[in-house]
Amino acid sequence: MTDNTSHPGDIAPQRYAARAAVIGTDTRIVRALPHRERRTVGAWCFLDHLGPVQFAPDKGMHVGAHPHIGLQTFTWMIEGEVVHRDSLGNEQIVRPGQVNLMTAGRGIAHTEDSLLDGSRMHAAQLWIALPDEQRWCEPTFDHYPDLPQLDTGGWRATVLAGSAFGQSAPARVYTPLVGIDLASTGAAHSTLALRPEFEYAAMALRGCVRLAGAAIAPGEWLYFAPGRSQLDAQCDADAQWLLLGGEPLGEDVLIWWNLVARSQAELQAALDDWNAGRFAPVRPGSLAQPLPAPSLSGARVRASGHS
Repeated sequence: MTDNTSHPGDIAPQRYAARAAVIGTDTRIVRALPHRERRTVGAWCFLDHLGPVQFAPDKGMHVGAHPHIGLQTFTWMIEGEVVHRDSLGNEQIVRPGQVNLMTAGRGIAHTEDSLLDGSRMHAAQLWIALPDEQRWCEPTFDHYPDLPQLDTGGWRATVLAGSAFGQSAPARVYTPLVGIDLASTGAAHSTLALRPEFEYAAMALRGCVRLAGAAIAPGEWLYFAPGRSQLDAQCDADAQWLLLGGEPLGEDVLIWWNLVARSQAELQAALDDWNAGRFAPVRPGSLAQPLPAPSLSGARVRASGHS
């Protein structure tokens, strides 16, 4: 007897294209999340992919002071070096293979600058939406220079957040989630264990990757609905990709500029505080001017969080 029942893990992944954007003055990136059709994956609510890029001798990434509320910023450095400065007085260089994690909570401001202009850079900048019970917490900053790594079928896997392959990342997060960087220097093939209660996103950073038979290149990403227990990952040559996952957030969140909130009133209050100078000043040293807050007036801010 043939079983024709459809199983959640059999559902084909959904393919999305990242869009081009600019951060700072003229640093070009591609933005995968938020996407107009899928604005969160678990608590992951933002994903920018920068580079790989070789800056001109007098150029670099310089992002002036700006505020955050209700989220964690998560910087994964692949090539190059960036200096983080914030309103708690921290100054920290994040180097390749390291993570900077800033928990904004009720509010923090920071800057991001290339350590040296004219250098090469490759990085992913992510945000994690804080759940309602944590989003007004005191702001904190953590730097993680050492992350778990292992080899699987030709992939070099780095566990960025959560747990995978029996390893746990040190990053302090507040919802069930996972983040993994997988890189190869040639052909690779491995079957990765997934948590069926998680939804997942996979984004190509370098080269071409085939995931569950679907090929993606940089600028593309795939969404996998809950229900999968494994993922077949292959490449024929040098490649690198990110796997992000988590339990569906189950909370409607609003994302506007650099802010994550639950209502437009909260967004407007944070914008007013920034414009009025009520955020603590950022540790000096950035080459960039503070960023002006865009007006919320007339904007259509979409809620996200439920699948």
